[in-house]
Amino acid sequence: MPQIKIRGIHENDICKISEKMIDELVEAVKCPRDYFEIECIKSIAIRNGKLDSVYPFVEVAWFDRGQEVQNIVADIITNSIRNNLDVEDMDLAFTVFEKEKYYENGDHF
Repeated sequence: MPQIKIRGIHENDICKISEKMIDELVEAVKCPRDYFEIECIKSIAIRNGKLDSVYPFVEVAWFDRGQEVQNIVADIITNSIRNNLDVEDMDLAFTVFEKEKYYENGDHF
């Protein structure tokens, strides 16, 4: 169920790296491939009253899997993007869902 939300990188570029990246994430997280979802969010940056390019930012929303797995996931995503898409700088952040506050079809986990 890890949701990977990406801003500031074109969706066609993400498609190029998505399969191999998900292969690596499946191994690291130990969950089925179909649990992963990548969402490319189109956004517009405004700086000093003018349109500007959006800084590459990735958010991983998931249930906590511990610091060690989180570090591995951060490395996989960062390296996949930086090494394959000519992205020099980017940020990545994790949002952790609490099971009792996450609902699927009206039922919490």
